[in-house]
Amino acid sequence: MNKSDLIDAMAADAGISKAAAKAALDSFTGNVTKTLKKGGKVSLVGWGTWSTSQRSARTGRNPQTGKTINIAAKTVAKFKPGATLADAVN
Repeated sequence: MNKSDLIDAMAADAGISKAAAKAALDSFTGNVTKTLKKGGKVSLVGWGTWSTSQRSARTGRNPQTGKTINIAAKTVAKFKPGATLADAVN
């Protein structure tokens, strides 16, 4: 399912226009992104939690040449599914 498929499904399920569903999805993703950028956490009880984690700098190896390279530290987004979502998938 891609973004347009999700918008179509949201519009059909909620009985709203595709434009309203797109605005709602864009608002949701924008607010999650904004919160994670600030170092916050977004939790939807039973469904899951988005958070950030620091990945430290490390050395790696170029698989083609075998040369050692430095990989910079960075912040990564994480998602941990909640019990309801995990049960539904399994």
